[in-house]
Amino acid sequence: MKKMLPVGIESFEEIRKKEFYYVDKTGFISELLYCGSKVILFTRPRRFGKTLNMSMLKCFFEVSCNKTLFDGLEIARDQELCERYMGKYPVIFISFKDVTGADYSFAYQQLLRMIGKEALRFRLLLESPNLDSYDKELYKALIKIKDGSFVMSPDVLTNSLLTLSYLLEKHYGRKVIVLIDEYDVPLDRAFHQGYYDEMVMTIRNLFSSVLKTNDSLELAVLTGCLRISKESIFTGLNNLKVYSIIDIKHSEYFGFTDSEVDEILSYYGLTDYKDVICDWYDGYLFGKVSVYCPWDVINYCNDLRSDPELEPENYWANTSSNDLIRHLLEHSDLSIRDDMEQLVNGGTIVKNIEQDLTYRDIYEPVGNVWSVLFSTGYLTQRERLSAVKFRLAIPNKEIQNLFIHMIEKWFDFMIQSDTARLRRFCESFINGDVDRMNEILNDYLLETISVRDTAVAKGMQENFYHGLVVGLLRSQGGWIVKSNPELGNGYGDIVLLIPGRVGIVIELKYVNHGDLRKGCLAALEQIEEKQYTKGLTGRVRKVMKYGIAFHLKECLVMKGEDEINSM
Repeated sequence: MKKMLPVGIESFEEIRKKEFYYVDKTGFISELLYCGSKVILFTRPRRFGKTLNMSMLKCFFEVSCNKTLFDGLEIARDQELCERYMGKYPVIFISFKDVTGADYSFAYQQLLRMIGKEALRFRLLLESPNLDSYDKELYKALIKIKDGSFVMSPDVLTNSLLTLSYLLEKHYGRKVIVLIDEYDVPLDRAFHQGYYDEMVMTIRNLFSSVLKTNDSLELAVLTGCLRISKESIFTGLNNLKVYSIIDIKHSEYFGFTDSEVDEILSYYGLTDYKDVICDWYDGYLFGKVSVYCPWDVINYCNDLRSDPELEPENYWANTSSNDLIRHLLEHSDLSIRDDMEQLVNGGTIVKNIEQDLTYRDIYEPVGNVWSVLFSTGYLTQRERLSAVKFRLAIPNKEIQNLFIHMIEKWFDFMIQSDTARLRRFCESFINGDVDRMNEILNDYLLETISVRDTAVAKGMQENFYHGLVVGLLRSQGGWIVKSNPELGNGYGDIVLLIPGRVGIVIELKYVNHGDLRKGCLAALEQIEEKQYTKGLTGRVRKVMKYGIAFHLKECLVMKGEDEINSM
């Protein structure tokens, strides 16, 4: 029986104990130890294995280490290193991913809960012969609970991890390893909820205490999506080493490499899906290593085992609100729309990438959003042109689909504010005014972002223009607009019903070589061959047919002969 895939499991111990499939990343441990830095920050997009790696570090270093968890893994072959470091340290492991309160008071309580729960893991300190009564009072302040909630004054919170480090070193006689996962999540939520200044001060004081003035610290590792500037929360922390997605070192330990994906597919008998998995979930370049999104690969492979005919899905893209893309579109000018169009059509853009940002910098100026989209995995590098200049691209079809979906939603929102022109466009279908249709629809195409490149998935061009036309027509509240309805001997593109009056059948074509008239004629011919108008007989007084062909930012509308139905 094949091992289960660890869908959504981020605990190294659980994966190894329950014998889930595990992609061996334990070589990360030795590289980490030999890099010589005391405080290290790794920035990677979400769902690229940061938390699992941190859980692995905890299991390896912690004094209660279950050494059998590492049997057969790469790190176990380095016996000298294991003898020296495995199970030798007290480890403090804090994850900030759930510190997401809607206001500062609630977020503060969440932060207390995270630290208080971690402190409770070390209740043996209450009985430690190496701690005096004063030390034990310090510990009690970290685990104090009132009415079911942890209680710490701001001063106790600020020094909480420093205090815990001191007490653990005194008990074990060994310096402490501190692991802080998703360090930037509280700042992101605070920025969007309006309490950023308070949260920055809290995190800055906490980090300064535990990372800067901590004589009990052996090693600290932090992870997050963004590299927040030192002036924001790492003030005065001169011993911080940052490894981002542009750095070569450690690049293969977050995400799956090509050989690792090959091993997974071979193990589960899914090698025939390699090309589609590559197209959809590969394409990220960390340092000089091409990597796949592990969240996508694991989810798709797991689903394929139940349904071998399943089409790829947007697993990664559907785990976020995607506010960054929405903001970029809402504040776009012609230059940004041109950049977006270049990207969604498989091209590249050249941008300066700012590594150190504060959250206030993310949206102002709007150009900084490119840096954030790059850091958070919506874009990737194709070439590094200088220290700060990169050639950027959308990494794969999953993210391309996300961009297209967001563009469609943005366009739907945009056209709702253009009611006069929109009304004229819709009325022209009833009146048979193809000249007005052509004029207005071509204007809309020039103003929006088209999907046109041959690299786009088959049918995606038509889908984009289909969504555009449907969005325009649905602005008329009294009309019935059906997308891909069953008609006659097939499925039409769009049917428009003005109850009791007019029925309109619209067929769309995307023409690769620009012959718009030929595309329109093919669309009208399909309406006739498939008898799409047959289902409208008796429901309206008049049936009208239109063929619309698209190419790049041009279109042509042609009208077929009207049909008169007896009621």
